[in-house]
Amino acid sequence: MSDIAERERTLASRLRLAVVRLNRRLRAQRADSALTLSQLSALSCLHKAGSMTPGELASKEGVQPPSMTRVIAALEENGLVVRRPHPTDGRQAIVEVTEPGAARVEEEVTIRERWLDQHLAELDAEELEVLSRASEIIDRLASR
Repeated sequence: MSDIAERERTLASRLRLAVVRLNRRLRAQRADSALTLSQLSALSCLHKAGSMTPGELASKEGVQPPSMTRVIAALEENGLVVRRPHPTDGRQAIVEVTEPGAARVEEEVTIRERWLDQHLAELDAEELEVLSRASEIIDRLASR
């Protein structure tokens, strides 16, 4: 393997591990653990993308519909989502976030960003500039 290929493989490995570790640390910053990460992910997806059918939500979340049915039931039981009749298909429902559900997502985001802000404050200006540029590049990679 050439030096360039080895360096790229090493960068890919380091970047992957760094992103995974940061994601784990951020997920650990929670308002409470009453919701599972699957429930929180589905709630966040609905909050961001808007109302959808359970099947659409399952597809977006990459889970099987029966699993999503259980997630939606738990969110509904906690008053975080509601099911409404589908406007054109009586066999389906539309799931939407309630005001308390939206507030919960925003609270989770605030907690995670506060944690990250506290740790970013420990970095110097050069490190912050590097991370700013890296976040743009990572976002571009993730968009492909």
